[in-house]
Amino acid sequence: MSFTSEDVIHVIQAIAAVIHEHREYLTQLDNPIGDGDHGINMDRGFQAVLGKLAGATGQPPGAILKLVGTTLVSTVGGASGPLYGTAFLRAGMSLGNEMEFGPEQVLALFAAAIEGIQARGKARAGEKTMLDALLPAHEALRAALAEGVGFEAALTRAAMAAHDGMKATIPMLATKGRASYLGERSIGHQDPGATSAYLMLAAAAGLPPEV
Repeated sequence: MSFTSEDVIHVIQAIAAVIHEHREYLTQLDNPIGDGDHGINMDRGFQAVLGKLAGATGQPPGAILKLVGTTLVSTVGGASGPLYGTAFLRAGMSLGNEMEFGPEQVLALFAAAIEGIQARGKARAGEKTMLDALLPAHEALRAALAEGVGFEAALTRAAMAAHDGMKATIPMLATKGRASYLGERSIGHQDPGATSAYLMLAAAAGLPPEV
C-alpha cells in the first residue's frame, strides 16, 4: 500500500471538515480552562489551509504537509498554531521529496510530528494536553503494524486509542498551558487540544467522531 499527494489532500480536507463541524464544541471545551477560542482558531486555520490546497496539486506529499504547517502557524492563534504547525512541518520534513510513501513512513511522520510538539511545548504524557491523545495513538499504530494488521484497521486502532486518551484527560490536573493556571479547577474538564487531536485522527481514519 502506498499513498500520494492526492491522498494527503483528501485527509487534510477531511480534517478541515471535522474541525469546522466541531468548532463550537471545541470552543465550549476551551471556555472553562482556556481562552475560549480553540475551535474558532482551529477552524480559521484549516479554512485557510483549504484555500491553499488547490495550488498544491502535483507537489510531493511532504511539501503539502509543510504548507499545512506554515499556514497553521500564521493563522491559528494561541498555542495551538505553533504546536500543530510544528507537527505538520516536522511530518512533512520526514517525508522529504518522495512522491509516494507507505505505512511505515506514516508511522515515522507521526513520530516526527509528536517530537515537534514535545520540543515546542515542553510537555509530556499526563499533563492534560494534545499529547495525551497523540502518544497512545502512535503506540497503537506502531503495535498494530508490528502485528501485521492492515493499515486501515491499524489507523482505526490509533484513532480509538486517541479517543481513550482524550477522555482520560478529564480527571487530569493540568500542568502545562493556560489550563495549568487554574490548578485543581482544571480537573473534571476534557482537554480541547486532546479533543482536536482525536478529531483529526478520526477524520484520517474515516471514522465518525465520538466526542
